[in-house]
Amino acid sequence: MIPSHAILGTIFALSSGRGRSGVAVIRMSGPQSRAALLRLAGRIPEKREATLVWLKGPTGDVIDQALVLLFEGPGSATGEDMAEFHVHGSATVIERVLQELAQVDGCRMAEPGEFTRRAFEKGKLDLVEVEGLADLLSSETEAQRKLAMKQFMGEASAVYESWRAKLLDAQATIEAAIDFPDEHGVSAEAEKELRGRISILCSELMEAAKKAEMASAVRRGLSVVIAGAPNSGKSSLVNVLVGREMSIVSPVAGTTRDVVSEALVIEGVPVRIADTAGLRESTSDEIERMGMARTTIEISGADILVWLRSVGDDGELEPPRKPDINIRSKCDLAANNPSRRRNDSLGVSAKTGEGLGAFREALGKLVQERLSQAQDGTMVRARHTDAVQKAIGHLEAAIAEPVANLEIIAENMRKAGLALAGITGAVGAEDWLGRIYAEFCIGK
Repeated sequence: MIPSHAILGTIFALSSGRGRSGVAVIRMSGPQSRAALLRLAGRIPEKREATLVWLKGPTGDVIDQALVLLFEGPGSATGEDMAEFHVHGSATVIERVLQELAQVDGCRMAEPGEFTRRAFEKGKLDLVEVEGLADLLSSETEAQRKLAMKQFMGEASAVYESWRAKLLDAQATIEAAIDFPDEHGVSAEAEKELRGRISILCSELMEAAKKAEMASAVRRGLSVVIAGAPNSGKSSLVNVLVGREMSIVSPVAGTTRDVVSEALVIEGVPVRIADTAGLRESTSDEIERMGMARTTIEISGADILVWLRSVGDDGELEPPRKPDINIRSKCDLAANNPSRRRNDSLGVSAKTGEGLGAFREALGKLVQERLSQAQDGTMVRARHTDAVQKAIGHLEAAIAEPVANLEIIAENMRKAGLALAGITGAVGAEDWLGRIYAEFCIGK
């Protein structure tokens, strides 16, 4: 975690990527930003006006020709005075500018995420927006980018705040009934409206919680597990999907003993394809038993389960859970024996390519369905879901309480409001700040 004293002083860092480039951006934030501009550029530019200058060292030697900018607080990204140096992207130029900035009194190198922390401290971003920025910086697919932007742009925060506003309205009714028990009609109004308003809000939270799992899955990447009996063609199918020999293929049953996975992008969504050890009723092989146990764990956590049965499989081993896609593998072996085909499974042959197009299409449709569910999701992190679940629990407790016990209902409403407030960082943010900022690069 960034220490509490770290928000003091002026910080600087390279904000663009390291390595040779046309332009590199060095940014700083804090009260000494003007002094740093004056030291290196010899002048302080007009605010928000890019100015071409020669950067010089203390002896007058020219370091580089650069564009410099000044952003005055509180109208800057961090809420403090900020400066930017747009220099040529040479490692020697960057290093020299950083060295010169370190010589300015009160200036130091920034810690990871420290610019964003200052933005949070100054009220420029709330906690959900900070997390959205972290997710945006680490996004690898278009779906992840869109989900991160929803958080970063404040759309998710607006939803949380609307829930809090509804809670405050309901609390106002309760407090009025508590403070004016003898006022004609006040208690009756509370009794008439309170349960309905709390129930509606509770339903909204529950509906949002249902969508949270898919939003979280898109953020981290969907898990697609290929499972089935030994020698059912799982490894061959996985190899075809990933386009390389990821898993060893052998006619010997039980070749795959562990979970082997590969990252793919399907329909713009990051996907982890997992090949697993085959399942059977029993085995005396201790290593195979361990592999089967890992397969069961993978299946329980899979977002999409693809279950394989080969055309020669008459044992009909039942999967541990309902599959999302059923496949009858090695369907080329049934070419001359139609009775061995089944109508309840998708026939696929990794050897001839039969059915692979249909399988990819079915898998793509499932991924798209998950994506469409995620796009409406508000909660993308476990802490969001935990807070909403706590709020739901307090609201349910309030609903169950007799209306005569208005003080207890009010207390449950207050706790629900605190749970929601903690999501955006209105309360209790400090516990999460260190973990979130650790996800940032230096200079952001």
